[in-house]
Amino acid sequence: MAATTTIKLPADLKQRIAPLAEAAGKTAHAWMVEALERQAALAEAREAFLREAGASAAEIDAGGALYSAQDVAAYLLSRAAGKAAARPRRVGKSGKSGKSGKSAAAATPPGARRRR
Repeated sequence: MAATTTIKLPADLKQRIAPLAEAAGKTAHAWMVEALERQAALAEAREAFLREAGASAAEIDAGGALYSAQDVAAYLLSRAAGKAAARPRRVGKSGKSGKSGKSAAAATPPGARRRR
């Protein structure tokens, strides 16, 4: 069942939405609902990505296997081209490294928020 929500839009935004909705053959309401659905899906996908990245970093910090990025890229390109390819060979195990005592995997990528 649909829930009713009231949203106050700035006048200029409402004016921008009207022709976009009309061009899409939708009411402004339907256009906004679809826009909110897409934005929610994007936010959920980003959160899932961050959770998976955190789990991968923890696995590496715990001594997980490491592979050469060049070997992995070559493998994936070969497979995508439909060619047989040997899986990349493991180059070692990770562990705590560096002078700071923090692993490279624990670094926050540019533009990402560090979760606590």
